[in-house]
Amino acid sequence: MIMHEVKTVLDKTVFLKVAVDIYAKDPNWIRPLDKDIEEVFDPKKNKFFKRGECCRWLLKDDNGNVVGRIAAFVNRQYKNDQPTGGIGFFECVNNQEYANFMFDFCKSWLQERGMEAMDGPINFGERDKWWGLLTDGFYPPLYGMNYNPTYYRQLFENYGFQTYFNQVCFSLKVKDKLNDKFYERHAHFSANPDFVARRIEKDKLEKYAKDFATIYNLAWAGHGGGKSLEERVVLKTLKSMKPVMDENIVWFVYHKENPIAMWVNIPDLNQYFKYLNGRFGLLDKLKFLLLKKYGKCNRFVGIIFGIVPEFQGTGVDGFMIIEGANVIQADGKYTDYEMQWIGDFNPKMINIASGLGTKRSRELKTYRYLFDRSIEFKRHKTL
Repeated sequence: MIMHEVKTVLDKTVFLKVAVDIYAKDPNWIRPLDKDIEEVFDPKKNKFFKRGECCRWLLKDDNGNVVGRIAAFVNRQYKNDQPTGGIGFFECVNNQEYANFMFDFCKSWLQERGMEAMDGPINFGERDKWWGLLTDGFYPPLYGMNYNPTYYRQLFENYGFQTYFNQVCFSLKVKDKLNDKFYERHAHFSANPDFVARRIEKDKLEKYAKDFATIYNLAWAGHGGGKSLEERVVLKTLKSMKPVMDENIVWFVYHKENPIAMWVNIPDLNQYFKYLNGRFGLLDKLKFLLLKKYGKCNRFVGIIFGIVPEFQGTGVDGFMIIEGANVIQADGKYTDYEMQWIGDFNPKMINIASGLGTKRSRELKTYRYLFDRSIEFKRHKTL
């Protein structure tokens, strides 16, 4: 067996094709856009190269057949108890020897760069994409969500990876009546003119980028390893979302016109992308626009939910959710809602999601492997 570093255009094509071959008989798999995968490994498009490095390989067996792929990366700002690198974009036929060979190779590569542990499968980027191993809920994946065969769990755990944290997704039917307590909270805040809920407006993204950054930084910056978000970065993200943004499913709450809460959702883009077979050239973009205009997307996805500390636990979450639900249910566009994963290290958000009357729809795991096997393994700290 050999590990062949991905360098050429042909290598990149083969890297993408490994996944196509693995999932050839799996009707639930939705091929990610090739460009989304390739941008992770492009220093010109992935800002994380400024603070780290990344490499990817193909695994070839003794006959020269490609039987797996993997990537390893170092992010110098990835804060942990010990220097910790990452592995991701793992695909492998059902063979423990092949998987172990790739894991060992990545371990050595990371040790050469001063790492003492590796997490996986994770992304060389933010946690909102390509993060975790699917262990329950093998349905068609949400956009940007990892999907994998059931046997991958054994490949990781047999090698010695341990659960660092679980990633839980929740879902519900849009038409269902929510828990009575949310309506009670809504009635309480609706009676106070100091509180108002508003949908995002596409022609005022500068304002909402500022509000988003304010809420995010108060709620998460400096907490649990979180970092501050700059308004310009948020604005760039919102502008990139604008072509697929649905104003009815992005909500903000204000107290005396100060932003205090937000609930950001997007349509599930995989309901369109599943028809593009990974491509997004000019003709594919035209097809996407036609699908968006005339096709059906009946599921929307929760991306972020945040409340500034001063108003956490006050019930303002119920006010915001019911304001949104009243519009979304009346619109009738969506039948299903699913939240992107919530880490089990965040019991407050788990409780909020559970309290909506949701069901657990999927579970993924972020694994960790300590290189020194004598060190005590510790799970992610609870927030």
